[in-house]
Amino acid sequence: MSSNKNKTVLVAGGAGYIGSHTTVELINAGYDVVIADNLSNADISAVKGVEQIVGRSVPFIQVDCCDIDALRREVFGKYSFASVIHFAAYKAVGESVSEPLKYFRNNLQSLLNVLTLMKEFDVPNIVFSSSATVYGQPEVLPATEATPRQRANSPYGLTKQMSEDIIQDTVAAVPFFKAIALRYFNPIGAHPSALIGELPKGVPANLVPFITQTAAGIRKELSIFGDDYGTPDGSCLRDYIDVVDLARAHVAAVGRMVENQSAERYEIFNIGIGRPVSVLELVKLFEEVNGVPVPHKIVARRPGDVEKIWAATDKANEVLGWHAERELGDTLRAAWAWEKHVRGL
Repeated sequence: MSSNKNKTVLVAGGAGYIGSHTTVELINAGYDVVIADNLSNADISAVKGVEQIVGRSVPFIQVDCCDIDALRREVFGKYSFASVIHFAAYKAVGESVSEPLKYFRNNLQSLLNVLTLMKEFDVPNIVFSSSATVYGQPEVLPATEATPRQRANSPYGLTKQMSEDIIQDTVAAVPFFKAIALRYFNPIGAHPSALIGELPKGVPANLVPFITQTAAGIRKELSIFGDDYGTPDGSCLRDYIDVVDLARAHVAAVGRMVENQSAERYEIFNIGIGRPVSVLELVKLFEEVNGVPVPHKIVARRPGDVEKIWAATDKANEVLGWHAERELGDTLRAAWAWEKHVRGL
């Protein structure tokens, strides 16, 4: 470990999809990282992939962030951190509708424990993994950080709204705390090395892993939820952001707080590409850039889905100094390269 405490970041949920990519970008930017993850929705292979990419070992603690005693003993009691990035949450919108208590218990308790221990151990900075779901279905698009939050369409979205409120109130009450909530839109893709990517357990809840598994022949066909929305082709409109670009936004957020550049102690930034792409468009583009068919059918709308949402990214561009750089076609190529790597194709 570096002796520079300012450079040490706890990545809670760091073996997951976004957490693993963020760990790579943090290490590339000169930070030391400790990963804490209970592997409930992740795999140790992601940590191995990170280590291969960065060329060194990364401290990993298998611990449940909902267990405050274990978190205190194994993580906060053993390492000194300047910053925490909190990813440790369940994230499947559909599952949250059928199992709300599971989502409220896990997503809120893990955050409460992390904040409690940050206060106890004088750790000043937290980046929170928030979501565009906090906007519900906005009346005006694109959504800006000032767009009023509607009631979220799912318990998952509600946990993100509640978590933001918990952090905001905690920052107000604890003088040395600073926080940045990053509201992501739809993270997709994989690391260009194909050594880490999205690795869902069981049936994928997200679109791109379902596309890649269908293209690989693991799934018979892709279900597209609704073609009767008020959008150009009837399918939902989303803002798809490359996971590596998204990871870099976390590095920018940590740097902003560590270097005392925050304009306020609690800040919010949208992270997306700033333009809408329909589900059907994305499927077509995947087929084009990778030269593989994706059999698909239209089915009924899915509970919890919003019709259309995309980001205004001006604040992240101008204030955070972050820009999305990866082309959507390259992102979909990387997603397919990762799927082939995982399947040995």
